[in-house]
Amino acid sequence: MNTRTHGGSLAPGGVVGDGRYRLLAQFGIDARGGAHLWRARDGQLRRDVALTILVGNPADPEAARQGRRTLERATHMAKLAHPSVAKVLDVLTLGNGISSGEGLLGIIVSEWTKGSDLIDLVNEKRIAPTTAARMVQALAEPVERAHQSGLVLGIDHPQRLRVTPDGRLRLAFPGALPNATLRNDVKALGSVLYLLLTGRWALPGGPPALPTAPRTPTGELVPPHELEPSVPRELSKLAVRIVSDGEQGGIRTSSAIVRMLGNVIAAEERKRRPAENVDPDGTVWTTKKPVKDARRRRRLALGVSALVIAAVAVLAWVGMMAISFFQDDTPSGPAVNLAEETVTNEQKDDAQSDGSGGDGDSVGAAIAPTEITVYNPEGEGDGVAEAVNAVDGDEATTWRTDQYQEQFPAFKSGVGLIASFDEPVELARVDIVAASPGTQVEIRVADSAQPALSETQTVAAGTLEGERTELTLDSPVSTQYVVVWITGLSGQAPEFQSQIAELAFLSTK
Repeated sequence: MNTRTHGGSLAPGGVVGDGRYRLLAQFGIDARGGAHLWRARDGQLRRDVALTILVGNPADPEAARQGRRTLERATHMAKLAHPSVAKVLDVLTLGNGISSGEGLLGIIVSEWTKGSDLIDLVNEKRIAPTTAARMVQALAEPVERAHQSGLVLGIDHPQRLRVTPDGRLRLAFPGALPNATLRNDVKALGSVLYLLLTGRWALPGGPPALPTAPRTPTGELVPPHELEPSVPRELSKLAVRIVSDGEQGGIRTSSAIVRMLGNVIAAEERKRRPAENVDPDGTVWTTKKPVKDARRRRRLALGVSALVIAAVAVLAWVGMMAISFFQDDTPSGPAVNLAEETVTNEQKDDAQSDGSGGDGDSVGAAIAPTEITVYNPEGEGDGVAEAVNAVDGDEATTWRTDQYQEQFPAFKSGVGLIASFDEPVELARVDIVAASPGTQVEIRVADSAQPALSETQTVAAGTLEGERTELTLDSPVSTQYVVVWITGLSGQAPEFQSQIAELAFLSTK
């Protein structure tokens, strides 16, 4: 590149923008779009600003077109207000602050971000894993805000980011590349996490001075915990999944990243939580206030009620035995078994009709699937890592969908879970424990573990109400794969989301 004709005046002390901005120091170059990142002094308002200067030949039609596209995106970015994004103050174009002889395609002026350079920070010291997770989680929030407005943030270059004095990552040099997509922003979050954990950049196009993340002979990214043993494995796997292209469990939305990072942070905090204090005599004590757990209180009440009923029954039995012992007259007639209940033909018919008894097909015990995964034939699933929570036997753990601003099928037709069994089972009923009223669910069966939606068959459907919902099939179906398909989410606009705490798959007796 001819530096005299293309950005030749870009040196400390030089001026750009019709002489208004004096260059102070350069903070990097995003060579992919010819973007030079500078700190400058606004001579009119007497304040420091950040300049993203697009260097190129205005006579080159393709370069001029790409430059205009970047400037248009920056103009739209001016509408986004978030503390983790530097506010765009002005956009200079040819003929409007830029003369054709400067060798520039445009300038994006944004407020200056105090703090330190991200690369300087990671070169100086390695960031604690949980701190890194919190930093990326906070950065994912403006990404989600931008994506909801149809904007690409453009965080896929580490020199565009700075670290504020309070430790927050901030996009300091806005100006997304002309061909950047929402997916580029999501993958960039994973690369930033990888950088904070390992000091290496996991995407192409990074600065030459920054080491590139290593890959295996098959092209897969080496997990951070193999480079830095102190990195938790779950956080390590999450960083790789975010950067991946989604074909092998990649993550495609920033909202999913926020949620999954929160899960990892919570898990690490639980590991570091101090153990309960134990007195020498073995007594366990704690200074924590008792937790107000409605579910635990309800279970305790049921347990106490059951004990009371059992005690009354025992006392009644003892009383009857005493009366029988002291009674003088011997009862006449055949012996009667008081514990035996006479079932009328009408009761038998009722039991057979609702699948709860009788001689026909009746519901037996629950059968645990050998595997359960998220089912989303239209792309990346929701809460992939939490799918197992739906069959772990613990109602306190849940699988959640992503949060949507619009109800299905505005964004996609649905999302769900698919359970696989070692061999076909005679499915009669599916029980769902969930605190997601209004969620519309279909029970579908399939012939394979990854079927298209058109290849599945609906055998039951219903709307979740209360804590437990039973979806009974009209007649048992032999299947090896069961899909719990959500077609309608719980909640109200703009926060639609459903969760499932437990699933039970019941076969015939």
